[in-house]
Amino acid sequence: MSRRRREKRRFCEINMTPLMDMTFLLLITFIITMPAMEQGISIKLPQGNSDILPNKKSNVVTLDSEGNMFLNNRPLTIDALEKELGTMAAEDPNTAVLVRADERLDYGKVMRVMKILYKVKITRMALVTLAE
Repeated sequence: MSRRRREKRRFCEINMTPLMDMTFLLLITFIITMPAMEQGISIKLPQGNSDILPNKKSNVVTLDSEGNMFLNNRPLTIDALEKELGTMAAEDPNTAVLVRADERLDYGKVMRVMKILYKVKITRMALVTLAE
């Protein structure tokens, strides 16, 4: 009789080990993929000595090896870039812009972006490089 009572009793616990394994797996996946999501556009930055960039909110102008221009990972033409940067500078005079350019790119294309930044009166800008 005592045997029947034991059989009718149910085991009502959730095994937490697989849930914790899945949680840690997702956490590791996000840690690994987050830096790739930040960069967005794959370029090879030139190497040089530089200061560490502040963690402030900055707009990023990216020039890839083919000369394509991107503002905050959105593709733009040179005229659209000038218009967008002019609007940003008018709204906030302290707008910061980081210029990321592929090291294989023609220097003249980088200077064209720098001239636009000067023309729209953006004074807070930096050229992004890799540490040597």
